[in-house]
Amino acid sequence: MTPDEYVEAVLDLVERIPEGRVMSYGGVADALSERSGRASARLVGNIMARHGGSVPWHRVVTASGRLPPGHEREARARLRAEGVPLRGEGVDVAAAAWSPDEGM
Repeated sequence: MTPDEYVEAVLDLVERIPEGRVMSYGGVADALSERSGRASARLVGNIMARHGGSVPWHRVVTASGRLPPGHEREARARLRAEGVPLRGEGVDVAAAAWSPDEGM
């Protein structure tokens, strides 16, 4: 998979995250690792920062539930509107996590 194909695969997967659910950066990387040969949460974060404006970027959080850096207020508002369970300043990942294995 070329770097451009990987960017598209990340964005395609993020588009599939249903309303009310989230994935971690590492979860996105892990879901694509077998096909892509890459497994870097940091790379997914960089892709989201550069190319994620057209997908539901707010549904991608850290493994601990921290919201996208620099966009916490907007992400929190969007997630709250979708009914995502929040805990403290972030997402209750145990309650809201989604995997592509679940389908939509």
